[in-house]
Amino acid sequence: MRTRSFWTLLLVAALAIFTASVFGQAPAAPQSPANSAAAQQAPVFQTTTSLALVDVVVTEKGKAVHDLDRSKFHIYEDGREQPISAFDEHKPSAVPAALAVPPQLPPHTYGNTPAYPATDVVNVLLLDGLNTPQTDQMRTRYQMIEYMGKIQPGTMMAVFTLTSRLQMVTGFTTDVAQLTKTVKGLRSETPTLLAGPTAPDPLDAVQAYFDSNMPGGGASALAAFEADIASQAVEMRVRITLDAMKQLGLYLSAVPGRKNLIWFTGSFPAALDPNGSLGNPAQEIPGYTDDVRKTNDLLTAARIAVYPVDARGMMTELPFSSSSRGPGVSNIAPSLAGFNTQLAAEQGAMREIAEQTGGQAYINTNGLKEAVASAVENGSSYYTIAYTPAAKKLDGSYHKIQVRLEGSGYQLSYRRGYYADAPGKSTTQAPKTLTPFLASIVRGAPPATQVLFSARVLPASDPQFAGAKLDDVPSGEMTATLKGPPHRYIVDLKVDAHSLTFTQTPDGLHQTSIECVLVGYDADGKRLNWEDDTLTIPLQAAQYAAILARGMPLRMALDVPAGRVFLRIAVHDTAADRSGALEVPLAVAAN
Repeated sequence: MRTRSFWTLLLVAALAIFTASVFGQAPAAPQSPANSAAAQQAPVFQTTTSLALVDVVVTEKGKAVHDLDRSKFHIYEDGREQPISAFDEHKPSAVPAALAVPPQLPPHTYGNTPAYPATDVVNVLLLDGLNTPQTDQMRTRYQMIEYMGKIQPGTMMAVFTLTSRLQMVTGFTTDVAQLTKTVKGLRSETPTLLAGPTAPDPLDAVQAYFDSNMPGGGASALAAFEADIASQAVEMRVRITLDAMKQLGLYLSAVPGRKNLIWFTGSFPAALDPNGSLGNPAQEIPGYTDDVRKTNDLLTAARIAVYPVDARGMMTELPFSSSSRGPGVSNIAPSLAGFNTQLAAEQGAMREIAEQTGGQAYINTNGLKEAVASAVENGSSYYTIAYTPAAKKLDGSYHKIQVRLEGSGYQLSYRRGYYADAPGKSTTQAPKTLTPFLASIVRGAPPATQVLFSARVLPASDPQFAGAKLDDVPSGEMTATLKGPPHRYIVDLKVDAHSLTFTQTPDGLHQTSIECVLVGYDADGKRLNWEDDTLTIPLQAAQYAAILARGMPLRMALDVPAGRVFLRIAVHDTAADRSGALEVPLAVAAN
């Protein structure tokens, strides 16, 4: 990471603010549709007191309950009832939602403003090929196609897939024909990381080695080797899945209202219960406790309710009587016990992530399309309760939330707690895990939209830079390793200051700290080059007013090789630990 003097990098910014020399008549900084009518809205300032929002879905016999009075709700934090500051009910709209239109940008300019709908709730369909056997993927796809034929008009949905990485298949749309075409076009993926009896056995080739080189101990050695391979596969699945959840959390964080994440998966062997209060048998993966916590915190903070749907359909424990007799009984019993234990752990993890985030798990059902319809319908009917958190110390401790409703026969779904983390506080993590910011700069990740910006991307040889003074030093930490002569690209950023966190210094300056990152990848996701600049930016009153009105311009450069390059651009608000990111495909011509 490179830290540069503010005044060195702000030279371009200052000229751009007051003379617009970088972009000519530069567009205004991107505004989220929610804020487009309030351009003068104040930016986010750090505060130690905030309002907690808890979305509560109330059902009775599986159906959403409407028109409940505020006085019937009671909310508790760590066992103590809290005064309700605000209360609102949300119902499905009979009028189809329309996509918000992002600002129109000049040529070669890209923005990460989400085209989210003007609605209280959106739905995200995640088809998980990493943790689901291939045959179950096919059945899921067929049932989703049937569901699309019966989808309610105006239902807003986006589709993602998860294999070795998270991929956006289609953004939010109410176009049923487009959604159906998208799902039909998906192909089943072989989940090569699945461990257990559903996965192909990769160990046949080493059986002879163990038997011939370890007489009398081949079977036990092979069993140990199999267990080690299975453990590594499980750990890799957990890492990839958690990274995908972080990426979804970052992408959806700028979408207002509730987000229903309908997750078709075969299993997930990690628990999101922060204190073990649910008694879930899902195993805890060593080294991932902190990562699981941050993932859970990110999902709940973004108001994402997870609805896991077991893509395997009807899965029940296999009965076995210890009184059974017959050849091979002694070998069958441990296998059945292991299957039942694993099934209980996997389904327990699904229930747990649903309960922790305010969703619902659909397990042991072959009606997958009915499960989606139920999740969409119930997830679109909810009550939002706001209160001031009782926690005064931002020490990272976990605080339980409990909602009670007067009356009987109701089932409530809501997030079960939050972490009292100080703004910008980082947590020690294992090197193999990704922070939310690092997850946002992974090749192929969805756009991150917590910090909004636009970026003009042009080669340094473009005529628009004629006469401009550009650095002639290598741009990027890996420029020396590039194959062939480097090709320099200039990225002119314009960051929406309304999405940044500012603090006021004792001498009256408005100060923000940001990290700007450029990463070039090849088509296979291999990192080619990168540049990372950290800036602490103090602004006088006139400068502060200018960037609120026009955005904060910054210039960066990166050297890349000829060929196909995928340029990841990210801006990190380090004080609030909020990120914005997007990806630009480049066709870099050889000289």
